[in-house]
Amino acid sequence: MGEIINETRPIFATEADIRISASPSEVYAVVSDLPRSFEWSPECLGGEWVSGEPSAVGSVFRGDNLRAEDVVGWAPVVRGRWQTHAEVVAAEPGRTFRWAMRDSQGRKQESVWGFDVEPAEDGGSLLTHHFRMDAPTEGIRGITAEMDEAAKQRFFAEWGDKISADLAVTLRRIKAVVEQG
Repeated sequence: MGEIINETRPIFATEADIRISASPSEVYAVVSDLPRSFEWSPECLGGEWVSGEPSAVGSVFRGDNLRAEDVVGWAPVVRGRWQTHAEVVAAEPGRTFRWAMRDSQGRKQESVWGFDVEPAEDGGSLLTHHFRMDAPTEGIRGITAEMDEAAKQRFFAEWGDKISADLAVTLRRIKAVVEQG
């Protein structure tokens, strides 16, 4: 009898990359400085480190956010201003910086954002921005609680498109910030 393999697929997994005319350490210094995220993020207005050494594994960042009314306008997503808390889960200067979103009880969720940077073959750096959610977050559970399967599929498709577009916008803005130095 054949073995049943349970393959889990992430709810969301997307990435985008861009070449930047700066060294990996210069790029890393910018992307790991989360209070500056207002300079590049479509939603994060910045924020502050609330515990730990800034940008170090285990430190917690409180983000101040703003989402437009028309973002997946039919779904019950948070609109206007709200705050998030994120815990740094990887911090390798000049290489990778990642953070996991926390729930309302302060627990890390399987919702991880991050940047990887590597030297580009022709000089400069290649910056990759990625997002992965392996299990529904507290917020996603609330948004989809009253949805039937068709609505959930529509929501995940539209939300995935929004995240992918946000990654691309973020990278273009980071490139401008770093290169204008």
